Amino acid sequence: MENTLAGKVVIITGASSGIGAATARLLAEYGCKLTLTARSADKLQALANSLNTETLVIPADITVASSIINLVNETIEAFGRIDVMFANAGIYIPGRVEDGDPDAWTTLMNVNVDAVLRCVHAVLPHMKAQQSGDILVSSSISGFVDIHWEPIYSASKHAVQGFVHTLRRQVAKDGIRVGAIAPGAVANELWGYSDPAEIERLSVKERRFIRSEDVAQAVAFMLSQPPHVTIRDLVMLPQSQDI
Repeated sequence: MENTLAGKVVIITGASSGIGAATARLLAEYGCKLTLTARSADKLQALANSLNTETLVIPADITVASSIINLVNETIEAFGRIDVMFANAGIYIPGRVEDGDPDAWTTLMNVNVDAVLRCVHAVLPHMKAQQSGDILVSSSISGFVDIHWEPIYSASKHAVQGFVHTLRRQVAKDGIRVGAIAPGAVANELWGYSDPAEIERLSVKERRFIRSEDVAQAVAFMLSQPPHVTIRDLVMLPQSQDI
């Protein structure tokens, strides 16, 4: 794949682990300048220290509106522009509705939906002014299929899909692309997996999961398309996932 990403300024939320961290590592190899945010300052700094690129670390709770404004403003101050907003942070809650905790659901919606809306709202004026930019949202196969064992999570990802599809049409005239990366089961911390050997067994050998690194490759593919091409949705599944 031709490298068209060198020098791009990319904000990644939920960057301390999983898909966010894998994407940061890959985009650093392509020469992107990165703003990394998550709640864990130590994990973010350790990741930044491992990257051979200009990296801005901003520990933040993205359920706090002012944190998102600060994230965008500090990125502009440091790098002068924003080329990509990767709204990746997310929470996963499965289970039956009758057994659930509505307060936990509120937190999930705040992270999975409200924070996405606010991240987009914060970067849009800058992208419109430069007449370019990519907004990419971490969605899920759950945004396309009504999965009965995770109704609250599925609801949040259906909301994300509706937002992506409508926003894309609003901002197309401004040279801004909008898309969603929608994986199935990913063997990472969100699902409770952190041991590299176990992740390799579940994904490469058993093909029941995909890896965060696989999703990162798909993200880079979406962002590397020429300006006249938008990949609105990229759905990717483990080869053996029955869904």
